[in-house]
Amino acid sequence: MTVVAAPAHRGMAVMLAERADRPLEWPGLGRRTPPPFTLVLADDSSALARLTRGRAPGWGAGVAFPGARTILLRADLPQLEQTLRHELGHLVLRDSIRGRLPLWFEEGYASLGSGEFDRSDALALNLAVAAGRVPTLRELDAMLRGSAVSADLAYGLAASAVDELARRPPPGGLAPLLRRLAENQPFGDALLASTGQSEDQFEVAWQAGLRRRYNLLTWLVTGGLWAILACSLGILWWERRRRDRPRREALNVGWELPPEDPPEPGEVDQRPPPQ
Repeated sequence: MTVVAAPAHRGMAVMLAERADRPLEWPGLGRRTPPPFTLVLADDSSALARLTRGRAPGWGAGVAFPGARTILLRADLPQLEQTLRHELGHLVLRDSIRGRLPLWFEEGYASLGSGEFDRSDALALNLAVAAGRVPTLRELDAMLRGSAVSADLAYGLAASAVDELARRPPPGGLAPLLRRLAENQPFGDALLASTGQSEDQFEVAWQAGLRRRYNLLTWLVTGGLWAILACSLGILWWERRRRDRPRREALNVGWELPPEDPPEPGEVDQRPPPQ
């Protein structure tokens, strides 16, 4: 493993390299150590754009080039270890599979394998699905290339699509699909042989599964209700303060504090001196 970083980031880069050089469990692939690679820490988004020749979006936290076995991360962002594991997912996947893969599958696999698909992503999916916004897989690819707002949701959706494959009972599931892809079968053929569904049929099944798992009721149960209650209480408190303002101001009318009596001769003033 090779590390490239400015002196200010060298300690962080070495720590990340040590964490990366450990076997991890990857969905459908089992326990694996990443192949040899080069880790580059860029100072900020401008440096990342310059090093990737503009191929990294302005909001991007990291980029993986599996063919060159190189990972670039922004050193000025938090959760570098989580971002590194996402990019390692691309390297591990591409170390086994050489053929063409859909963007939603590659990004969904890296998101699912890195463990970054968490409760907050589930809440976002709940709200999106409750609002009826379930894209097609082709639209999902476009969202992954879009703005930071659309990409955040798109990564969660992509992870849910790969998770839909991983949750299939044997003889289906993610492992048989990856084995066929490693044998250079086209993605559509490998998907059909592993799941019995074409890409279009899988898309329909995934969308239906999303609507079952992530809906308005689920969103309310998993935390959305508390968010609504908190917002409602805040609005009620603000409205109550607004209505009570005239009464509070009226209570101040006519109140005058009597002048303070000077201390008697020989009496000591016990108040502390001004700071």
